[in-house]
Amino acid sequence: MLFIQYPKCSTCKKAKAWLDAHSIAYTERHIVEDNPTYDELDRWQQKSGLPLKKFFNTSGMVYREMQLKDKLPAMEREEQLQLLASNGMLVKRPLVVEGDTVLTGFREAEWAEKLL
Repeated sequence: MLFIQYPKCSTCKKAKAWLDAHSIAYTERHIVEDNPTYDELDRWQQKSGLPLKKFFNTSGMVYREMQLKDKLPAMEREEQLQLLASNGMLVKRPLVVEGDTVLTGFREAEWAEKLL
């Protein structure tokens, strides 16, 4: 399992503690140092069945500074993917990829259902 996170993020810390508490093995990846690529994001979004908007960190400073709430609806899918691939701080975290399972953010009940 791939666990993509930002070490200073409190939600990521909770998610990591949850994975450790349930003895779930994972490979850790720093979202800023090793940002997901366009192709990875494209593939993960399609696997997840989630709208692409769910991959954006809508509560992040970069998202707000770029005023993406207003701009995203008018952007093509390719533009959105390029934007996500350009800056790890725009990507919703933590992000878990395990086979066909892709989870954005940490919701304990959803993680328990999909990962246990």
